[in-house]
Amino acid sequence: IGKNKITPNHLATKDYLICFDALFDHVDYFVVNVSSPNTPGLRELQDKEPLTALLMALKHENHKYAQNKQVIEKPILLKIAPDLTNDQLSDIIQIVEDTRISGIIATNTTIARENLKSDYDLVEEKGGLSGKPLSKRSTEVIRFLSEKSNKAFPIIGVGGIHSVEDALEKLEAGADLIQLWTGFVYEGPALVNKINKAILAQT
Repeated sequence: IGKNKITPNHLATKDYLICFDALFDHVDYFVVNVSSPNTPGLRELQDKEPLTALLMALKHENHKYAQNKQVIEKPILLKIAPDLTNDQLSDIIQIVEDTRISGIIATNTTIARENLKSDYDLVEEKGGLSGKPLSKRSTEVIRFLSEKSNKAFPIIGVGGIHSVEDALEKLEAGADLIQLWTGFVYEGPALVNKINKAILAQT
C-alpha cells in the first residue's frame, strides 16, 4: 500500500489507511511502501518521525479491525529502499522495535546508476532500477539489518535474484524468505523450482 502521487506527505497517512481499510478482508499481509522512487517525495516518509507515526497509525487500525471482525491482526511489513545509509538502516531497526511491525522487505528498486553499461540516455532516466545491478546492494542491506538487529525480525529479501546462487546468497545474508521480480521475468518460472531444490539440498 502507498500514497497517491499528488497527495502531499503530510496527508499521506490518510491514503495508506484508505488502502488498508479497503484491502483488510482480502489480503494475507500488508506491505507499507515508502521507498518507491517513482512517486516524488515518497522516500521522505522513511525518515524516523513520519515513518514511526505512519506505522503506528496502521498498527492502531489493524488492531481495531481485528477486534471488530473477531479475527487475528494482519502482518504489516515495511518495504525499504536500498539507497539508505547505515545510519538510516539503524533507525529502521529501531522503528521496527518501537512499532512492533512484523518485518522488513529489503529492498525496493534503486536510484543508483553506477557501473551501468547502458546508453547515456538510459542511465539518466528517472525512476527505480531493478534486476542484476541491484543485487549486491540489496544483499548488503539484508546482512546489515540481520546482523545489527541480531535477527530480531523476519526479512524478505528481494533484488537482483536471477539464479540459484543469487537466492542462496540472500538467504545466507539473513533473509528468511525471498521474492523474485525482474529475475522471474527474464529467467522464467523454472527458476523457482531450481531454487527450491537447492534449498532442500542444503537441509
